[in-house]
Amino acid sequence: MDLGLQGKWALVCAASKGLGKGCAVALAREGVNVVITARGDAALQATAAELRQAAPGVQVLAVAGDITTPEGRAAALAACPQVDILVNNAGGPPPGDFRDWGREAWLAAVEANMFTPIELMKATVDGMASRGFGRVVNITSSSVKAPIDFLGLSNGARSGLTGFVAGTARQGRLAAAGVTINNILPGTFDTDRLRSGFASVAQKSGQPLEAVMTARRKTVPAGRFGTPEEFGALCAFVCSVHAGYINGQNLLIDGGAYPGTF
Repeated sequence: MDLGLQGKWALVCAASKGLGKGCAVALAREGVNVVITARGDAALQATAAELRQAAPGVQVLAVAGDITTPEGRAAALAACPQVDILVNNAGGPPPGDFRDWGREAWLAAVEANMFTPIELMKATVDGMASRGFGRVVNITSSSVKAPIDFLGLSNGARSGLTGFVAGTARQGRLAAAGVTINNILPGTFDTDRLRSGFASVAQKSGQPLEAVMTARRKTVPAGRFGTPEEFGALCAFVCSVHAGYINGQNLLIDGGAYPGTF
């Protein structure tokens, strides 16, 4: 299927590894020029080299910086000639007990997982509307739909973004101009972040790492963890010309782990 994205420009945040990288690879393979950003320059440059090899002919620009800061956002936006596709992504806040979180912890979570994507949308969606095409994909979490007790910071900040998107995506001056805004809610995906979380659990519990991972796999009906590649494929489709009637939605991709009907 031709996704109709040849020659478009995408800004993909936190794209040096994991789900962000999966999205950048999938878009580049569809002929999308990409600006990728992340904090670690070495990993970012390595990913840029991979993208150029995987998708010869597309432009790949790598901008190292912290997307959760005004300076990081300005640098990333300045590198992108025009943002036709925006993939918002940032590392989730740490787990823990809400009794231990002070004001600063909450502000950091909101800054990274709510305010930053809102600021990037504010900077790009009107330009998308003026050109008659735009796609925003926010990578959030399955915890938005089924909150996880020890991820209170993530539950709160990402749910705030979800509420914001629900209203903004339906503004006539955006939706009628060909701009869609959707959230993709990943479940358990095989990423460095997931493995570091398992390593922490294994260390604290005294269990072998593989035992911790096996126990978690058993909670997923698919019997496995998701891959960044299949996440990227969903992202690319949501960004395609074929997905123009999908707007303001929360798209769960979790191997069937969520047990509800709605």
